[in-house]
Formats: sequence, C-alpha cells, structure tokens
Amino acid sequence: MGTLGNQFILSRERRRFGRQCLFTDRNEMILSVQPSGRLRLKYILRNPINERTQLSEQYAASSALTHNVTLDSHGLNHYEGGWNVKEVNLLDEESTMRYRKKVERDDSWGIEVNNLMREAIDISSANNAINIYEDFFVDLPSDLGHGISMRIAARLLYVFHDLWIPSRQLKTCEWLNNDPNLFVLFFTNPMSLTPGYTKQLNTLPDFGNDNPNAFYVWNLDDATRPVWHYDAMRVVRIAKVCMRDESYMVGGLQEGQVGFWQTDSQGGPKSMCPLEACHREATTAICWVHSKLNTEFYSGSLDGSIKYWDTRNLLMPVHEVLAEPDPQSVQNRQNAHGVTFLEFEYTIPVRYMICTDMGYLFVGNRKGTTPQETIVAAYQICVGPIRCIMRNPFFVKNFLVVGDWRVRIWSEEVKNCPSTFYIRRPNQVLSGAWSTGRCSLFCIGDDKGNLEFWDLLMSHTRPILTIKYKYAVTHLVFKPDGCLLTVSLANGDCLMLRLEEGMRTATVKEKSLMMSMFEREIQRCKLLEAREEEMKLKKRLTTIFMEEERKSREKLEAKKKKGQAKREMEPKAEDEATIFLRMIESDVEFSKALLEFNEAMENITLQRAKRTFDMQRTVFETNQFVSQE
Repeated sequence: MGTLGNQFILSRERRRFGRQCLFTDRNEMILSVQPSGRLRLKYILRNPINERTQLSEQYAASSALTHNVTLDSHGLNHYEGGWNVKEVNLLDEESTMRYRKKVERDDSWGIEVNNLMREAIDISSANNAINIYEDFFVDLPSDLGHGISMRIAARLLYVFHDLWIPSRQLKTCEWLNNDPNLFVLFFTNPMSLTPGYTKQLNTLPDFGNDNPNAFYVWNLDDATRPVWHYDAMRVVRIAKVCMRDESYMVGGLQEGQVGFWQTDSQGGPKSMCPLEACHREATTAICWVHSKLNTEFYSGSLDGSIKYWDTRNLLMPVHEVLAEPDPQSVQNRQNAHGVTFLEFEYTIPVRYMICTDMGYLFVGNRKGTTPQETIVAAYQICVGPIRCIMRNPFFVKNFLVVGDWRVRIWSEEVKNCPSTFYIRRPNQVLSGAWSTGRCSLFCIGDDKGNLEFWDLLMSHTRPILTIKYKYAVTHLVFKPDGCLLTVSLANGDCLMLRLEEGMRTATVKEKSLMMSMFEREIQRCKLLEAREEEMKLKKRLTTIFMEEERKSREKLEAKKKKGQAKREMEPKAEDEATIFLRMIESDVEFSKALLEFNEAMENITLQRAKRTFDMQRTVFETNQFVSQE
C-alpha cells in the first residue's frame, strides 16, 4: 500500500495520549463577505465549451474466455499399501498371500520394516491422544451418515438477458446433447401483434441479427454474447430440438403454421407448412416422436387439433385428430379442448400424452386410425389449464403434472384412481421439472416468483428450499447431469443455478426407497380402486335387486287387480241375512204387519212429544220457601 501513495502516518507524543478533552462556551460567529466591485470587473464571459482530456496511457481492449475447473480437497485413508505388481490379481486372496510370503522371505524385508517402524512410531507419538490402530464403528454401514450434514442450497452462476429492449417473453430452454455447454433459449414476441407496437431496441447490433423474432444458442461460459441465432419472419410461439438428432428443430408460429430449421446452419426455416394445412389458431405444443429417420413430430393448437407431421413433406399432415373427451367417428370441433402441452417418451414409443386448457389429460395411441382408437383415455386432473407434464427420469411410468394451484404425481399403472401424491400451493403454479440427478427431487415455480424444491424422501408437506424472485417463474429444466438448473423468468431473463452436492447426487439406497414408495402408493391406489369398484358393484346389484323387487310388486298388484275385477264380474253367493231379508220382502202379510207396527210407534212418539207437564210444589218445598222469606 505504501508504494501506491495511499498511506498516511500520524505522529504523536506519548505524553499527549489520554488527555482530558476541554470544552469552552462562546457566542456564535457570523462571517459576512460583501461583494467586491473590483472582482466583478475581472470576470470574463465565455460560451460553454466541452473539452476532453486524456492524460493516461492507451490500452487495447481484449477478452479471454477460460474454462471452469472444479477442484476438490479431501483426505485419504490408506488401509493397505498400493500394489504395483501386474502379475498379481488383487481380488484373488491366495495369490496375494503367496506374494506376501515371498516378500517376507527376502533378506531386505526386515531392514525395510525396521525403517518404516521408526517413522511410524514417531508419527504415532505425535498423535498418541487416540488409538489410531483401532477401527471405530465397524459394525455400522458405510453410507449411514452420508447426507446427514449435507447442505441444501442453490447458488446463482450466470444470468442470460434478452438482446432486445423491452425484453421478450422467454418460453423454453433446451440443452444440447452434443455439447454440454450449449443450450437454446426460445423467445416469443407477442408485443409485435399489438396495435400500438413500437420497434424494440437491439442491444447487440454488431452480432449480425436485427430480427426481433429470432432465438439464440448460448454458451454456458459466456453470458454476454450468443453463439449463433435462428430467424423467423413471424412470431414463434414454441420450438423444440430433436433429442435423437440435434440437427433437426421444429417450431410453431402464431398463425398456426409449423416450420423446420437445420440447427447446423443459421437463418430462417428451411420449410414451412402452407396456411391451408396449418392449425386455425396459434401452435402451442410440439413433441418429437420415435421414427427411423427422426423426422416425425406432433403439433397441438388452441383450436383443439393434434396433427402428425413429417419434416420431409410439410404440405399436408400425415394424421389429424381432435382432443375430445368422448371421441366419435365424426368429430365436432366445438367439443374439442385447446392443447397446451404434448409429451412423448422414447422408451414408450406407442403412447403420447395430450394436456388441454380444460384440465384434461388425454392418452393418445400412435397406431390408431380412427378417433376412438387414437384417443385411448381422458382424465380430468385440474380445474384450469395444465401447464406442463414431465416423466420421472428414473421411473418413467410416474409423471409430474402441473396445473392451476396443484401439483400431482400420477402413475400409468393406476388409471381411474386419484394421484399418488397431491400438493396444493397458495399461488398458481406455472412450471415444474424432475431432477435428472436425484429421483426424489423436483422443483416448481409459481406466478409470484417462488421457486420451490421438493424432496419426497424428506417431506411431503413442505419444500426443502424456497427461492424468491421478482418475476414469475415460467419454465424450469435441469441439465442432463443434474448439476445446473435453468430458471426462466417472465421478464426474459434466464438464470443458471448450481445445486449443492446434497441436491445433485443420490445416495445408495435412494432409488430403492423411491421404488418402494411408488410401489406402496400404487398398491394403495389399487386398493382404493378395488374398493370403489366393489362399492359400484354393490350399488349396481342393489339397484338391480330393487328393480326386480319393484317389478315383482307391480306384477303382484296387477294380479290382485285382475282377480278383483274377475270377482266383481262373477255372481256373488248370498249369505243367510240376505236370504232372510229376501224372504221377508217376499211375504206380503208380514210386510203389512211390520208397516202397521212402525206407524203405531211413530204415533206414540208424536203423542209423547205433545204432552205437557204441570210443575207443582210439594208441601215440603212450600214450607221451606216461606221460612226463607
């Protein structure tokens, strides 16, 4: 520091150290400087002049791109010396034992052992606090303590910005398999379709690209300048690079068209489908499928159509089907759901998955020719649109479904049962991805900028790590080795996060634990499905029994009514009272006598009604009345 001249030494006598500070009180001091006319006459008026001066030396600007080197520092425990004898098999115990005995019979062996013992005794004397010759915790497994004190964190390495201001919307990011340091960022520019669109500013005009619809290939070690670019005359909504052959890339446009690019050459698309064969709305989903020449892919749109293309001939699609929950032989476009995501796994070459904006998940069959054969099944998973779906890299039959406010993990072995794992978040989830390094780790991003890491072996109720960003997290993807995570934000920035050792490497038993967990959950779902089928069967049998009972009751009532009507039509048998009454009615003399008797009884009743009663007091009542007066 002294050579640079930024050092100052203050000298002070020893006897002045520690003196008491003395303060005095006095009135304020006011300084007044009057203007001077003599100085005013010396003032010279001049026009403003900007002049640059450069007194330092000129240096040439240069840039250097170096490769990152990962270093590690750890200790080694030599249980036994190294074997440098080629003719001895280290895994054969008998051969190593014979070689040891041969060396021990040598005369120089004792001298060498004595020399080594002196050095070992000196070292052990300096470390005599513990017994270094004893093996501690031998009975415990070697991987028991691994991961107990592991650090769970993600460190930001690079930030890749869009070359245009204002920034465009970043849709997806894809890593290239040929070069692990190269990746493609796909941008879309929906602002150019608005009526009041103003031309964007290119921050890197010397790159040789002045197209606001272009997307770029970047190098991981250089975040200032892309490697090369691809152009498009219209707005590109989504693009995908073929996993099996990285020289092929297809993209979907805002007008519903699909285009084909050659990744080994820059510029625009090599071929484009015509408007009469494209989708009616914007192309929102693309997935490559297995083929001999790696030239076939599916495209989906918000108009509800899924088209099967071949890059060798984009004039007409090979096959087309509508995403209907109940497909018919003659499909109706009004019943179709808009496609938001397409997924295909190369290890399952027959099936592919279709996600819609109505929360439905369709399972498609590539060998189907009719709509009923192509759309195998339809499941309603979410209330809103399904954002993305991704299979577990280690267990491909289990896949992650992200939509609305929920995250679900489904299994293909259980079709009609609720999801194996169910996670509900307070904010709308926009993206999700499985880790390629650990089978139990996945991450999700929401519209509030929260990036959450979940480990199914640690917790099912809360994330193990949460990182907050200012903008919404729109897309997530792990590097194939699992060390880096690519985070796409709504403002057009792409962040590279480096995960700690505990989040990118798996333990020995992690895969077996996840397998047993998935099997247990699948078994539980199968039991629930069997119980549901049992309840449905019981309900169906109960309904059938009640229907049969109702039918039998109706038959019995109809039989009763029929018998009653028959009885009414048949002549009735007379009883004794009826016969006696008929005999009386037939006897004229008896009827006449009975009539006279009835008339006599009526006369007696009338005479009794006309009779008057005279109320007279007795002697006793008269005397009593007089005494009271």
